[in-house]
Amino acid sequence: MRKRLRVELKGAVQGVGFRPFVYRLAKELRISGFVINDSRGVLIEVEGNEKDLIPFLRLLHEKKPPLAHLFSQEITELPPKGYEDFEIRESEERGEKEVFVLPDIATCDECLRELFDPKDRRYMYPFINCTNCGPRFTIIKRLPYDRPNTTMKVFRMCPECEKEYENSLDRRFHAQPNACPVCGPWVSLHSSEGELIAEREEAIRVLLDGIREGKIVALKGIGGFHLVCDATNEESVRLLRERKRRQEKPFAVMFRDLSQVEEYASPTELEKALLLSPERPIVLIEKKRELAPSVAPGLKRVGAFLPYSPLHHIILRELEFPVVATSGNLSDEPIVKDNEEALERLSAFADLILLHNREIKRRCDDSVVKVIGGVPTPIRRSRGYAPMPIELPVKLPKKVLAVGGMLKNTFALGMGETAFLSQHVGDVENLSTLDVFEEAVHDLMSLYDFEPEVVVCDMHPRYETTRWAEEFTKERGIPLLKVQHHHAHVLSCMAENGITGKVLGIAWDGTGYGEDGTLWGGEFLISDYGGYKRFFHFKPFKLIGGERAVREPRRVALSLLFEVLGKDAFGVALERNFGFSERELENLYRTWEKGINSPLSSSAGRLFDAVASLLGIRQVINYEGQAAMLVEDMYDPMIRDTYPFELGEGVVDWRPTVEALLREEDPTLACSRFINTLARVALVVAKEAGFEKVCLSGGVFQNDPLTMKVKELLTEEGFEVYTHGRVPPNDGGISLGQLLCALEL
Repeated sequence: MRKRLRVELKGAVQGVGFRPFVYRLAKELRISGFVINDSRGVLIEVEGNEKDLIPFLRLLHEKKPPLAHLFSQEITELPPKGYEDFEIRESEERGEKEVFVLPDIATCDECLRELFDPKDRRYMYPFINCTNCGPRFTIIKRLPYDRPNTTMKVFRMCPECEKEYENSLDRRFHAQPNACPVCGPWVSLHSSEGELIAEREEAIRVLLDGIREGKIVALKGIGGFHLVCDATNEESVRLLRERKRRQEKPFAVMFRDLSQVEEYASPTELEKALLLSPERPIVLIEKKRELAPSVAPGLKRVGAFLPYSPLHHIILRELEFPVVATSGNLSDEPIVKDNEEALERLSAFADLILLHNREIKRRCDDSVVKVIGGVPTPIRRSRGYAPMPIELPVKLPKKVLAVGGMLKNTFALGMGETAFLSQHVGDVENLSTLDVFEEAVHDLMSLYDFEPEVVVCDMHPRYETTRWAEEFTKERGIPLLKVQHHHAHVLSCMAENGITGKVLGIAWDGTGYGEDGTLWGGEFLISDYGGYKRFFHFKPFKLIGGERAVREPRRVALSLLFEVLGKDAFGVALERNFGFSERELENLYRTWEKGINSPLSSSAGRLFDAVASLLGIRQVINYEGQAAMLVEDMYDPMIRDTYPFELGEGVVDWRPTVEALLREEDPTLACSRFINTLARVALVVAKEAGFEKVCLSGGVFQNDPLTMKVKELLTEEGFEVYTHGRVPPNDGGISLGQLLCALEL
């Protein structure tokens, strides 16, 4: 019996070779009809005998392209129409834009074979791609995903490329960025003064010579520019730090291949899999042998990643050493993406600038992943992952824009049961990053024709994102919901793990504005999507000097010492070389005593800072989290014991911990016992709360031994412990949690 079925598929189905796959499958089963991209996903109509249609529906899922992700399928039976053949039709726009835009995907093995085959017409061509790899998110201008809607529109395919594009048996059948040296983009090399030096193959040859000579080069990639230099040349790396004004924050290193990674580091099997994955993130792995000392000073780990674009592969194949590949920007500014912008802003950093003439539609920094508590966890979710959606465990009643926090910002669009998280925006602390934030928000909303009905922001009154949300909602006349920072953290963990109902959320980080006007950060919140109760928190302490205490762990340590020892703390501070004179200590004590510019904080992150100072590990830091990372590096898993602490009236008292730590002489013992103590605190409070499900969130849970220990202790006692694996535990994940706060409306 002849039937006609309409199949509507939603998900990541554009830019993955799905239409060519459907075409070949239909031809194989001798089914007629058509397949088309539209704004909602892929629409298929198939007509044929029932015995052929049933296998077709099954094979759609079993044999789908590896990059495709199906979120929903609707099948409607219609009267037969008499289709005689099967065809791929021109894309059309209909209904709401619900299709998922695919992230940029690393160069596939088949393209790599062609890239380095001297007989292939794309030999050493820096823009080789196919339906299985290449740029997607950074080139698409509008949906549906077709070449005229991308930045490849200006490059008209040559006859050979067009032949591949039209051939249903070819790997490049309907590959939208398809190109070759005859018809596609090309590179050009410029001096720091903007003078053209060379183009195409010659440009790459001169660039390679420059890197070998120790020069710093700016390189246009997929989602922006990298600043690149020899990672084994200390002089070059130090010079890059000076030019970029980045004192000690670690640089990422790009290695030629896995074997070169293993010369310098000791990746686990799981970390190797992450390095080789199509997303190609930067993976934090343990060092084996030192690169240039200034690459990741003082740390046990290095941020390693492998080439993910053909241009990277060409460069790393020709060099004998790995390279530093850090974001092309001044520290704390947005990554540069445009040619004119690069010639203007990167000339102060780079001796040579390699451009190409394919427009980057949107900035997209490299992603960073760390295995935390045995789970691959994004520290920065961007290229390779964004903007893939996250399915929500509950349905949003309205379209929601969540603007995230101030540091490590991402924002999110929520509609129905789907959340679209943006790429990493960065720290929204100045006008340039605020402009980029605003540009990114409007860009993603435009891509999905998204008009928010409500906006959610952090309740911190001084966050630039909060101020922006206030103006945005006032202009549009829509509601604004301000939510507590740590509640958003907990909901973020709940959402990505598909949890409903009440949980105990443990949200530990550096800082977040509390409902009582103090700075929270060591929170135990009984939470659900309707609200929260602050069940326990660390005993608040004063941050002497406010923001200065965030940059100077010694000020936090001093505050704890004043609390425990009073003026007797002076002797400890002098003995442990805090770097304060007696007169300065007197002034700081009076400041602490009177509470002048010394806001109260319950932050677990600041407790790590204090420990680093008390043990002489670090008195002043150069980047966020530096002290905590150094404490983490000193952890010894063979040490199992803890320090004392006290619980009472909803407060965890850290004073007995500090007193015991002051008697400790071995920093390794002290760091290990401190981390074990925090894990023990989590267990004791979890028992008090009595909820089976416990969610861990906040930047402190980027600490691998702490997360591992908390999971171990709680799991042994029968708790179900949930951590992050799809969005960052740091503030890069709170926009997801903010979306769910809109359920309160």
